[in-house]
Amino acid sequence: FEGCFFSLRHFFLILGNLTTVTEFILLGLSDHHDLQVPLFSIYLSIYTITLMGNILIILITMDPALHTPMYFFLRILSFLEICYTSVTVPKMLVNFLSDNRGISYTGCVAQMYFLLFLGISECFLLAAMAYDRYVAICNPLRYRLIMNRRVCLFLTVLSWFWGNVVSLVQTAWVFTLPFCGSNQINYFFCDIPPLIKLSCIDIPLYEMQLFTAAILVIFTPFSLIVVSYTFIISTILKMASAEGRHKAFSTCSSHLIVVTLYYGSCGLIYLRPKSIHLLDTNKVLALIYTTITPTLNPFIYSLRNKEVKEALRRLLLWDGLKGKIFSQRK
Repeated sequence: FEGCFFSLRHFFLILGNLTTVTEFILLGLSDHHDLQVPLFSIYLSIYTITLMGNILIILITMDPALHTPMYFFLRILSFLEICYTSVTVPKMLVNFLSDNRGISYTGCVAQMYFLLFLGISECFLLAAMAYDRYVAICNPLRYRLIMNRRVCLFLTVLSWFWGNVVSLVQTAWVFTLPFCGSNQINYFFCDIPPLIKLSCIDIPLYEMQLFTAAILVIFTPFSLIVVSYTFIISTILKMASAEGRHKAFSTCSSHLIVVTLYYGSCGLIYLRPKSIHLLDTNKVLALIYTTITPTLNPFIYSLRNKEVKEALRRLLLWDGLKGKIFSQRK
């Protein structure tokens, strides 16, 4: 009882010394004043390319010839990428040119929730895309039957459901921590590792909890991807035709590249028990998976896919034809 009383007394003493936080300061690269304008120009260009590229993918995959489960998931992935980058990049661009890098407490909560929700949803969506490839290659005759519209919608909603549940739990967990002292976040946006560092509670304990949660969230869909591709590779290697093997590998290569980029950068940040002490390294990795990867996705899927190229050509020809008809009417 004495131990419990001492712990409670210590806890309330900490609460009594807390500074009420109403705003956080996102430091980013504030120490490098000479880089602010060049970085603004670079990331504005990247953000513009991301939006244009993913919007173009959405328009291309609406082509009637691409109304298949694979392109349905690709369309959802592009939508997630647009929202994902829009959660962090606009605020980051403003901070590059502004001396006031503050974000309200409520704004920080919202940013973290949507960042986690969209990121975790993407993790599970990539697993659903791997399952789609598994059915297409390992059960081609039953592909249309298994991957019907209802199943595709169910897998999409399921990925969003788990993204919502996990993000709600993690955001609520972080913002119930007592914050004291500095309100400066050594990061570009509100994320879990830098915010835990501002807490008055014992950091290693909460760092281990974050590590455990990250293992469950990242490893679960990733293990499903690994299992799917184990069966896919086994099936491809058994194919007698070299052309068939090449075609099967080509349909999976784009997805594998995206999975490697996304899970690789996320894993390096969240699957290291010491990650909270390596924030400078994590800032670089965070820029990769929040800005660079969403920019590359449209190029990865379009440059390596003949069907997407053909649909893009038809879209451009149709736009050109409509332009000619409109000019003739005028």
